Amino acid sequence: MKIQEIIVVEGKDDTTAIKRAVDADTIETNGSAVNESTIEKVRRAQETRGVIIFTDPDFPGEKIRKTIAGKVPGCKHAFLPKEDALAKRGRGLGVEHARPEAIREALKDAQVMHETISEEISQEDLIIAGLIGGEGSKERRILLGKLLKIGYTNGKQLHKRLMMFQISKQEFAEALAIVRQEENNE
Repeated sequence: MKIQEIIVVEGKDDTTAIKRAVDADTIETNGSAVNESTIEKVRRAQETRGVIIFTDPDFPGEKIRKTIAGKVPGCKHAFLPKEDALAKRGRGLGVEHARPEAIREALKDAQVMHETISEEISQEDLIIAGLIGGEGSKERRILLGKLLKIGYTNGKQLHKRLMMFQISKQEFAEALAIVRQEENNE
């Protein structure tokens, strides 16, 4: 599988994992303090081939994603579910631990985040749906993020991510129905 866009990752081990899964070029940020030189490389890549931001599903990875997206608009975003990013032995979480199939799936589902915010889904909708502030809300958000292919978010960021990806109320309702069905089957 050849990827046209250049993939932004955190480090060398991520690049190795990406290259095991797909034929692609990468830019490594080398940590969460993304410098201006890296931003310039990403900007140039976005102008010429396009960019997919593919960072670890943790706080530093999200910080890198936000920094780059804020300075280089129009990038695509790929998300890896936490369970696909866990180290098999010991402790560790990151793209470098993912199976090639999980990496290919995440890249296939990469999407552009949009800045235009539609107010279709309200914060109140999220509370009523049990996605914020209640028992089991984290587990529901994890499954919802997987179904909508927008990654995991905390309660505070969920609304923003739904708006950025322009998830319609219909799409949200369909995914929520699956979440509830999964809960009932447990």
